[in-house]
Amino acid sequence: MAAPVVEVGNGSGNGSPGLLPEDALFDKYEIGKLLGCGAFAKVYHGRNVSTGQSVAIKVVSKQKIVKGGLMGHVKREIAIMRRLHHPHVLNLFEVLATKTKIFFVMEFAKGGELFTRIAKGRFSEDLSRRYFQQLISAVGYCHSRGVFHRDLKPENLLLDENWDLKVSDFGLSAVKDQIRPDGLLHTLCGTPAYVAPEILAKKGYDGAKVDVWSCGVVLYVLQAGYLPFNDPNLMVMYRKIYKGEFRFPKWTSPDLRRFLSRLLEPNPDSRITVDEILHDPWFRKGYKEIELHWEEFDPKPESDKDKCLNAFHIISFSTGFDLSRLLNDPVELVHQERLVSAEEPERIIEKIEEVARSENVTVRKSEEWGVTLVGQNGNFVVDVEINRLTEELVVVEIKRREMDAGSSQQIWKDKLRPKLNDLVYKPDLPDGVQ
Repeated sequence: MAAPVVEVGNGSGNGSPGLLPEDALFDKYEIGKLLGCGAFAKVYHGRNVSTGQSVAIKVVSKQKIVKGGLMGHVKREIAIMRRLHHPHVLNLFEVLATKTKIFFVMEFAKGGELFTRIAKGRFSEDLSRRYFQQLISAVGYCHSRGVFHRDLKPENLLLDENWDLKVSDFGLSAVKDQIRPDGLLHTLCGTPAYVAPEILAKKGYDGAKVDVWSCGVVLYVLQAGYLPFNDPNLMVMYRKIYKGEFRFPKWTSPDLRRFLSRLLEPNPDSRITVDEILHDPWFRKGYKEIELHWEEFDPKPESDKDKCLNAFHIISFSTGFDLSRLLNDPVELVHQERLVSAEEPERIIEKIEEVARSENVTVRKSEEWGVTLVGQNGNFVVDVEINRLTEELVVVEIKRREMDAGSSQQIWKDKLRPKLNDLVYKPDLPDGVQ
């Protein structure tokens, strides 16, 4: 599980996040230079201090997320990246948080954006095919997991140290749960030059077919060095997209022309599918299928005693790093709190029992690492459950059910809760951490 993460600050204007290495990340990550920034996030190079592994750390402001109405995007991006494990999909290691920021700790793509490479000149047909094969392998996998990217473009395709492709940025992705009863998605999204004609029609669309269209635009850009649909006037460009009007460069081979025509077919019902792509002669040249062992990606049941929670389970584990308003239903969290402790679970249970007895509150064992506290008149019930966080830390989840709000709040907040404060883990925070 993730240790809490420092806030990187505003930086000094030269790409530095404003922290010395010894100040960073609770001895877990060092934060390095700024790699890029957008309206809602900054991405830094980082290093795992225990393994030396390079990582990318995407820092998102919670305030900007709330103001920009992007809560759903962040929740969806976390949920989506949790379910994707593929050699050509950027890996998300963990999600951390402070009071003001969320940190996505991700695989570091040393080669940068594919866009940067293609901006220097078009690729050969063989190299274009190689990257397109990697892209389709990743996209087909995402579709099999119920995820549709909806914003595929060279800026969202990264390269690792071996110059292999990594699909990134799932902030605009959709999942099957968002499909309406008509079997289609309806949210308008994507980048204008890569958007499929059926999205422009505003009548609903198939997420898989939209991704195939965007893959076709990417392939065209790789081999041509420029966009198939482009015009200074946005409406003129949209008309070209809607009609599928584009020209091939003179160097495009007949087989590639045929293949691209099937990818950039404006009628989604006639457009080639991922399965058909995988069997196309142009695509299959030199193609090596990636073996995926699905059992590695499915969660295994764990015993309660051995279970360690990861960052996704405890993303709101304490008030100091509270994301509950962002990532959960507020109604369910009115009477819920979590705290982290370095005490052994047995010692925590003993302390709770001791405190409860001093206030004439009944204690009932609910499970090995759990108890229920019941008020004398049954006016409140507190369920306490303990789960191991790391070898040293546990998370204590407290759920309070009130029948008489005034009376139970006084008993819990004024008498019981303060006596548990010495159980709370208080790390030594570096300067500037919130």
